[in-house]
Amino acid sequence: MDQTSNKPDAGALRRARILGGPLFRTLLSLGITTIAVLIAQTVVGVLETWYVSFLGTDSLVGVSLVFPISMLMTMMSNGGIGGGVASAVARAIGGGKRREADALVLHAIVVAVALGCLFTILAWCYGPELYAALGGRGPGLAAAVTYSNYVFAGAIPVWIVNLLCAALRGSGNVKIPAITTFAGALVLIPLSPLLIFGVGAVPGLGIAGAGIAVSLYYSIAAVALLVYMARGHAGLVLTRASLNRRFFSDILRVGALSSIGALQLNLMVVLLTAVVGRFGQAALAGYGIASRLDYVLIPLLFGLGTAVLTVVGTCMGAGDIARARRATWLGIAMGAGFTQIIGLVVAIHPPVWLGLFTHDTAAAHFGGLYLRTIAPLYGLVGVSFILSFAAQGIGRPFWTILGGTARLLIAAGGGWLAVNQLGGGMGTLSAFVAAGTVGSALVCAATMVPKRIWTRVEV
Repeated sequence: MDQTSNKPDAGALRRARILGGPLFRTLLSLGITTIAVLIAQTVVGVLETWYVSFLGTDSLVGVSLVFPISMLMTMMSNGGIGGGVASAVARAIGGGKRREADALVLHAIVVAVALGCLFTILAWCYGPELYAALGGRGPGLAAAVTYSNYVFAGAIPVWIVNLLCAALRGSGNVKIPAITTFAGALVLIPLSPLLIFGVGAVPGLGIAGAGIAVSLYYSIAAVALLVYMARGHAGLVLTRASLNRRFFSDILRVGALSSIGALQLNLMVVLLTAVVGRFGQAALAGYGIASRLDYVLIPLLFGLGTAVLTVVGTCMGAGDIARARRATWLGIAMGAGFTQIIGLVVAIHPPVWLGLFTHDTAAAHFGGLYLRTIAPLYGLVGVSFILSFAAQGIGRPFWTILGGTARLLIAAGGGWLAVNQLGGGMGTLSAFVAAGTVGSALVCAATMVPKRIWTRVEV
């Protein structure tokens, strides 16, 4: 009974800190834990790629082919639909509507199950054709299909975990998502090599073991989160409630548009992967390793971006638009600064990243060419990313989607034409990707400056 009576107090304290605490400290406290644990999760992903590299080039190519699709699911569940969940919860709490925030949890689970089923069915039915279209051939294609089947077998748990964590972050509770992610890192670091290579009586499953490890972790994490939230320990409470079209609409109105942004980014990677495949397997492996660094920026930008979303959403719900704007521009300065430093280091010395995964001269050449062109612009990636999260917090992500559209058209569309119609090489393709990055940042900034976008959206 005492615990139940204290829960509103904890939630009220979090709300008060978001609405009245020092902005820099508030963003840092909300973002730093998420950043730290997602970096740990990224390290696990890097280690998994390293483990798979011992299985040979074919397995490495297989993982590279599946990676854009698995990242699409991760980004849609975390920053796409997950952004819609976090935005709806943040605005409900900012407006003092605690019961509606709790009801949104059940609606998020329903959405998670539906979309998880969809990803599993699509991957199992159409995965082989997709990976072949991306340039997969022979053993590399077989490895991709095997890995994909096991990874997407756990799609429903992935969606449940990510949407529940998004709801908690939207409420200002970063502790439980952090614990969940740290637990995943601690489980997967020993579990992946155990299932990939085998130890003692445990047989090595090869690339299938890597996919099984991921699905096992998310299945366990999903059950643990559901039980924990049903018992009311997380602040937000999973309770029985009548399904309400308005709540689904509020999640999907923001989440569907935000998912288009995630789809655009991953479609760009898929299309670029297909174009790079024309240069051969070495180019495909080199590009796959180099472009993975783009995703390594996500823990930093996602952690800070979700903090911006929470503050902006809560402030918009409470009617404090000026504070929401200040939080956005401060978040941009922080995100762009950190990512630019990373980009400059890698651009100056690409082997600091490429050397972790390959010593193949040809693959390193193609990967280095890409990084020397793209990495110096990572700060602009930060600008676009943080602005997209701020737009989710407002409840109006449409305009920042235009930035992603510009990037897709310039990088993938222009790059494809340059290579296939004009005979351009990897350097030309990288230049178009760089131009798309610049275009995206300019469009996002231009659409978020006008004051008319900073108006309250009712939950």
